[in-house]
Amino acid sequence: MGFAFPFFVVVGKFLLLFLFLAFVVDLALLFGQKNPISGERVLEDKLSNGDLNPIRLLLSSRFNFKVALDIIDEFPNQLQLRDKVFRLEQVQPNKEYSIDYEIRPVERGEYQFGNLNIFASTPIGLAKRRVIIDANAIAKVYPSFIQLRKYSFLTISNRLEEIGVRKVRKLGVSQEFEQIREYVTGDDYKLINWKATAKRNALMVNQYQEEKSQHIYCVVDKGRLMHMPFDGLSLIDYSINAALVMSSIAIGRGDKAGLITFSDKIGSFISTNSKGTQMNTIVESLYNQETRLRESDFLRLYKNVKIKIKKRSLMLLFTNFDSMVSLNRQLKYLKSLNKTHLLCAIIFDNSEINRTVNAKATTEKEVYLQTSAEKFLHEKRLIVKELNKNGIYTILTEPQNLTVNTINTYIQMKAKGAI
Repeated sequence: MGFAFPFFVVVGKFLLLFLFLAFVVDLALLFGQKNPISGERVLEDKLSNGDLNPIRLLLSSRFNFKVALDIIDEFPNQLQLRDKVFRLEQVQPNKEYSIDYEIRPVERGEYQFGNLNIFASTPIGLAKRRVIIDANAIAKVYPSFIQLRKYSFLTISNRLEEIGVRKVRKLGVSQEFEQIREYVTGDDYKLINWKATAKRNALMVNQYQEEKSQHIYCVVDKGRLMHMPFDGLSLIDYSINAALVMSSIAIGRGDKAGLITFSDKIGSFISTNSKGTQMNTIVESLYNQETRLRESDFLRLYKNVKIKIKKRSLMLLFTNFDSMVSLNRQLKYLKSLNKTHLLCAIIFDNSEINRTVNAKATTEKEVYLQTSAEKFLHEKRLIVKELNKNGIYTILTEPQNLTVNTINTYIQMKAKGAI
């Protein structure tokens, strides 16, 4: 405008001078105080794999005026979070503020948290001051203890059916006589003890309790097929979470829990026990398990079980087969295991392929993909059928339903007296 109207040149110079002075004032306000922001990150030393873990940032301003804060937390590399910025408007002096967020780790191990980077700005808004708060911390991600606590609470309060665990009518063959007590409405008439009824002149029934101290092993396959991810979590991590919960429930019901991991060689071997320290031993062992991208050696598993386990046990085998060819290579070893122990093979159904099969195909490409998916599902059904034909109890489950289906199987086998 100054080319046409010289007056605007003067106005422009005054505006530029005002802008410069405002910038200087902004810098003076921001950098006139040492350590203007204090803060910390509050998190647990142990995080739960596959679950949402809460984290809190606590911040306080020592500025003598209101400021706006942009906070960038340096997340662990495993989370791959690079664009997460938290903002606080109108932060008052000497008042503590908190920011709550959640992270969902999908692999076990050590997670290194870095510094808190805080960018403060005044109402003028021409400059920002970066404040770095040393908040370096290491948190270890363990198998899902949040899931473990949930199932343990529901077990104690006898509310497992709320999450899909079915109540099973117990058969007498799996129970031990406990005591004779008075009849209560709802008791089975078959349990009435007529001799005791005649003596007491009141209906008396026999009370039974489940046979306890049975041996339950969770056997986790660490071969290459268990590396496949679903919803960010690998099959081995789903298996580890389920094995942890299953061990806790078995010990809570008076049984002895143990653990075996294997791939091309034996990993961990924890003998069954029901001591209070057994769960901690299992947790620490499961923390370090990783898939080995090799073919699993079921012969080695069979030999180790034969040598080390003398008492008949329920073996919950978390594994996966992608074809009948891979199953047939290992079937004779599975049959041998099932002769001396009660083997339950738990294999995974592909939820992504199920969605493809159930979707409506409209193009030639979609029809081809759907046909291929149906062929894969048919192969899975043949695997289950072949295992059942050879007397091996088999569960085909989607990863997200693994824990509930495993508990249901354990309860059914206990009720049948199969162990």
